[in-house]
Amino acid sequence: MRVVVFVKATEDSEAGKMPTTELLEAMGKYNEELVNAGIMQAGEGLHPSSRGARVAFDGPNRLVIDGPFAETKELVAGFWIWTVKDMDEAIAWVKRCPNPMPGPSEIEIRPVFEMEDFGDAVTPEIAAQDERLREKIAKQ
Repeated sequence: MRVVVFVKATEDSEAGKMPTTELLEAMGKYNEELVNAGIMQAGEGLHPSSRGARVAFDGPNRLVIDGPFAETKELVAGFWIWTVKDMDEAIAWVKRCPNPMPGPSEIEIRPVFEMEDFGDAVTPEIAAQDERLREKIAKQ
């Protein structure tokens, strides 16, 4: 199963406070363990929401909302994409993670939808398109 692991933002990350050398070293070691275990597919830190934008949809209308965004506890400061056996394995790996922020922080784990999760809504054409796109992405 694939999961996205979200490092939740804090006031420090939203203020643009950069990690210490010690934290970068600890995260580098942790990421190396994830890669060596065949778990990590991708992972990056994100700039504060003040450098981002949101696009709100309402029917055919689109509204661009520039950051920063309120409610720091609902924002994401970084992410990983992992392939794991199950949620228990993902949780076990997150528990080994260095604290990603100075002070209290949270990491959220969310399963990724796979095509089979959509059941009968997936036609053979949709499945073939998904496979073609995944192959293209893998070649990039």
